[in-house]
Amino acid sequence: MHRARQHAASQTRERRHRLAHEAARLMAEGGIRDYHQAKLKAAARLGIHDDASLPRNTEIEDALREHQRLFAGAGHGEQLREKREAALRAMEFLHGFSPRLCGPVFDGTADQHSPVQLQLHTDEADAVQYFLEEHGVPAESRMRRLRLDRERTLDAPVWVFSAEGLTFDLAVLPFDALRQPPLSAVDEKPMRRASSAQLRALLAEQEMDGWLGDG
Repeated sequence: MHRARQHAASQTRERRHRLAHEAARLMAEGGIRDYHQAKLKAAARLGIHDDASLPRNTEIEDALREHQRLFAGAGHGEQLREKREAALRAMEFLHGFSPRLCGPVFDGTADQHSPVQLQLHTDEADAVQYFLEEHGVPAESRMRRLRLDRERTLDAPVWVFSAEGLTFDLAVLPFDALRQPPLSAVDEKPMRRASSAQLRALLAEQEMDGWLGDG
């Protein structure tokens, strides 16, 4: 009986591993942004239908990093650096809103489809819209539901525009979210974000890693 349970657990782990890597491949190659969607599509493709075999979002994120390391090559690092540099310029432009970089461009899993995601902070509802209009930046308005904590959600205004051949995604949050970031959809912990100073340090570190690698 004990051996049968061990065998079943081993099979479940193997299925979770296969599903995580298939979901990561779908995200990397198919432009899927949503972890849950990628998970279900991977399960359908592999014919795996038991809930116990569905991987956690963090397992898919780890598999995505591995996929990019193995298959994206040097071009991925260069593309990531360009997006981070563009993010820094955008943050300097939007400095009055205490911007923070988040999402795949910050955590290193960005691909060619990934927008530069910034979170801006203000208690004036229309301030970002007026700022973009004043500077002649045409932007599309959207809404995004974010979880502030375990009990509270926020329907945050989002402004999307294109510049430098990239898509920028600006979520507008209340000023107190500067101290308490929304929860991540990946692991339900406070989002990892970077200020301008932290992003400059990250870029310097990435440049040093590239220099050492070339050496």
